[in-house]
Amino acid sequence: MKTPADIITRLQLILQDGTKSDRKLAGFVLADLDFVSKAAISEIAARVGVSEPTVTRFCRNLGCEGLRDFKFYLAQAIAIGGQYLSPEPLSRDAREQRIASAITEAAISAIQRASENLDMTTLVAVAARIAVSGNVLCIGSGGISSMMATEMQNRLFRLGVSVLAQIDGQLQRMYAAVATPDTTLIAFSVSGYARSVIDAVQVAQQYGATTIAITPPDSALAKAADTVLHFQSLEDGNIYKPTSSRYALLSIVDMIVTSVAETRGPRVLENLRRIKQSVNTLKVDDPRLPLGD
Repeated sequence: MKTPADIITRLQLILQDGTKSDRKLAGFVLADLDFVSKAAISEIAARVGVSEPTVTRFCRNLGCEGLRDFKFYLAQAIAIGGQYLSPEPLSRDAREQRIASAITEAAISAIQRASENLDMTTLVAVAARIAVSGNVLCIGSGGISSMMATEMQNRLFRLGVSVLAQIDGQLQRMYAAVATPDTTLIAFSVSGYARSVIDAVQVAQQYGATTIAITPPDSALAKAADTVLHFQSLEDGNIYKPTSSRYALLSIVDMIVTSVAETRGPRVLENLRRIKQSVNTLKVDDPRLPLGD
């Protein structure tokens, strides 16, 4: 029997297209997930007004072997995404709170936490390695991590560093396979368990590359890399707001790049001047604008 990949979605589909009894059961389950995850078959049947065999058939229509199997997948769904299934309504005060304040305060808190827990001695050593690398490969998988890999490339190239970002899992392994002892691989992972990123680190190490991970301590990626900058994502529980962790991770990227620029010294200035000249000439002649942004 095929295992249901997402029991909640299966319930929502049956609620629309199932038999009359299946629709009643699906509606009942979705309305009271906690009760169903703990109730006996007799209690569920009585509450919905159907027979116990009907409950069993319903579970099998969902791809489960029976009620026990169904309750296992239901409990799993509640544990993983329960906060999105029955969120508490926003209070009047929360609805009226200025969105700008909610975003900026959370971002500031995330950056401060990251800064307080950051080993700056390790960060400066990482920057020193990047500054003298023959080439740098930045990798990340997923929303935040892939954006940080790309942003690291965007910041380092203007300092005269030969750098490339790669966010495709297969290409990460391929580029890692052509690494050399002059290569520095920088791996981002908010979870620390992105398989393609871990694989790329291990492949690059076979060819003598220096590997650096920005990831949670004690994660699989942290154990695989040569050097680790610890980054632990902590959220504030506001499920309506985008994660503030990306601001904290971006601040770490900026710290590394600033240290690289200072390590390389005045030789970075000509590249920066050329970029400023080119962008201002082609776009708007305003020296106050950010460099190439």
